[in-house]
Amino acid sequence: MKINALKKKKVVLSNSGKLELFFIGVGSAFSRRHYQTNLLVIKGNDHLLIDCGTRCPQALSELGIPVTEIQNLLITHSHSDHIGGLEEIAINGRYVSKRKPRMVINATYQHFLWEMSLRGGCGHNEKTAHTVLTFEDYFDVLRPSRLPEYRRETLHAKVGSIDIKMVRTKHIPDSAPDWQSSFWSCGAIIDDRVLFTSDTRYDEDLVTVYDREFNFETIFHDCQFFTGGVHAGIDELKELPGDIKKKTYLAHYGDNWEQFEKKAAAYGFAGLAQQHVYYRFE
Repeated sequence: MKINALKKKKVVLSNSGKLELFFIGVGSAFSRRHYQTNLLVIKGNDHLLIDCGTRCPQALSELGIPVTEIQNLLITHSHSDHIGGLEEIAINGRYVSKRKPRMVINATYQHFLWEMSLRGGCGHNEKTAHTVLTFEDYFDVLRPSRLPEYRRETLHAKVGSIDIKMVRTKHIPDSAPDWQSSFWSCGAIIDDRVLFTSDTRYDEDLVTVYDREFNFETIFHDCQFFTGGVHAGIDELKELPGDIKKKTYLAHYGDNWEQFEKKAAAYGFAGLAQQHVYYRFE
């Protein structure tokens, strides 16, 4: 993997065909020094935006990408730093570009996302034969298939040349003992090469079991700098095997990150994920 700086503050949603990951942001939900942890996957003429938080449309604009250019989405869970900008994409697609973006989403989470979050702002914008608009009026749905060979719920889809496996995570509430009893959330395995956990509590099984299967080149793992709550703490993550830590970059961290760079290095992690650079896989 190579890390390349962004030139001219302009992101292009295509490349020569190599897998590239570009973090729109790497911060926690309440970060003011970074944008929120939303990830752009680019490969050839294909792209996929994983999560679209409250500040994501602004960040995209500053990077030269109008929200109407985002044509493929995957949402990992329903916190505002992951869905807060989604209504803007939906409204712009229906009324500005007249083009529906495509979303990789299973039926279970589609129900939660629409009925509990998006319907209030999107459902009553028009009078139609069915009274209110539906999720499918705003998004084309790409339904992933279940991979039965995995103990943990794992879904699979292809967005053009980008292979995506959605892996259930243990995020909320903090009292849930396992992923089965947690509210729906997922991480993403990208091209069988990269694990992006999105938000998760410490869950060694999530990382070690899938790493044995795929031998990831790089892992981007949720991390906070204290222990407790609904995110993995750095002092918990230090218990991961050394060979895993040395290829793991920490993301979704707080604004006091400078105080923890040396600790992350001392614990054996690859480092802190950076926003607005390209992680390029040859």
